[in-house]
Amino acid sequence: MASIVDSIEIFRTPEDVFAYIDKLDRHEEWQEGVLSSTKVTDGPIHVGTQATDTRRLPGGRKMDATYQVVEHDPPRSMRFRVLNGPVRAAGRISVEPLTGGTRSRVTGELDFEDHGSGKLMAAMARRPPGKTRPKTEPHTPDRPEP
Repeated sequence: MASIVDSIEIFRTPEDVFAYIDKLDRHEEWQEGVLSSTKVTDGPIHVGTQATDTRRLPGGRKMDATYQVVEHDPPRSMRFRVLNGPVRAAGRISVEPLTGGTRSRVTGELDFEDHGSGKLMAAMARRPPGKTRPKTEPHTPDRPEP
């Protein structure tokens, strides 16, 4: 099945946008369904950094998903892979400059792999985006970074 791909344009520079994405402990501010985020690894973000997101699942259940950064190329892209659970996401976030670098296009790509009994859940997770794009546009001229 195909990956989920979604984009949004943000009225901030790629450097500003990527710096916000790099704040792993603030992902609940812009990702629907994330209740909390905790950076597990000390120091700046790099390949190998781990973080855990607590997510709200359908039916109100909660699940902790620990993921690892597998590519880190500021301010252009970051790849990650979830390390636990029956359905494991792997994704990429890319930031592309627009209008001379004053705006950015953020594209998220997400795919799911089943591990064991997760085949049905992986198929359900691949449904069209809806809830996978950011809750709001995190950076606009009238909405400064929180």
